Amino acid sequence: MVLQTMDLLGKQKYPRSVFFIVGNEFCERFSYYGMRTILSLYLVDILRYTEGDATLIYHAFTMLCYFFPLIGAIIADSYLGKFRTIFYLSIVYAAGNILVSSAASPLFGYDNQRGFSLLGLLLIAVGTGGIKPCVSAFGGDQFTLPQQAKQLAQFFSIFYFSINAGSLISTYITPILRHDVQCFGEDSCFPMAFGVPAILMVVALVLFLAAKKLYICKEPQGNVIVEVSKCISHAIVMNFKTKEKKEHWLDHAADKYDKTLISNTKAVLQVLFLFIPLPLFWALFDQQGSRWTFQATRMDGTLGWFTIKPDQ
Repeated sequence: MVLQTMDLLGKQKYPRSVFFIVGNEFCERFSYYGMRTILSLYLVDILRYTEGDATLIYHAFTMLCYFFPLIGAIIADSYLGKFRTIFYLSIVYAAGNILVSSAASPLFGYDNQRGFSLLGLLLIAVGTGGIKPCVSAFGGDQFTLPQQAKQLAQFFSIFYFSINAGSLISTYITPILRHDVQCFGEDSCFPMAFGVPAILMVVALVLFLAAKKLYICKEPQGNVIVEVSKCISHAIVMNFKTKEKKEHWLDHAADKYDKTLISNTKAVLQVLFLFIPLPLFWALFDQQGSRWTFQATRMDGTLGWFTIKPDQ
């Protein structure tokens, strides 16, 4: 009987909903990287910022894109759940893309272009950052474990492939739309170069909603970031209050939090030391989209019959 039950569980169908999630991720990554790859040149060529100011704006935008995942995770785990968080913030995301694409048009008026472009970038940062921790986790929710552990591993491989495929294709295509297409009497066409990523983000939202009835949606169960933060805060307060010596300062939280959470928090703090050099790496790596792009505008990108554009 046990063997029959295990056999039936092992034959569970691959959840169709994950293909919509993968399609959503491909379109969203196309939208994000397609927009970001031409952003620095847009700030200089259209909005007339200096290269220094454009670099500052570009990296501030990137920083916000990787700050809002913390907010998105807390909202999804503690309040709205993953599905609604992805849905609501994807609307914000798409609105930001549409706003940037519209503001890129000279018909919008130069006096309005800067303000609306920066507002659009803020909306994009909130949207892309907020959904970042939710989409892959939501995809994982569609599988039954441990029976579908193998299928889950396959899903994450396909999911990661879709991320890189979307970013690679968009990084190649959007600079072509920017440089090789003329519109509104200009030698370039930033509205189209931003417009295609905006359309892809709308497609991503439609794909996500199309499988609404197929999804397994789990209720919010609390966010571990919040719990860990509370545990650390309580330990610090109790450490100053009691003045009692403990084997580890986090042990001062034992009066309120269970040993498992305290132990896991200790492990997290130890691992965080490994992250100390990472900001240095990413600070240099992301220069590709700012300083190195500006440098490339003053270089000859010709390789035989093919010319690499500065933002490709």
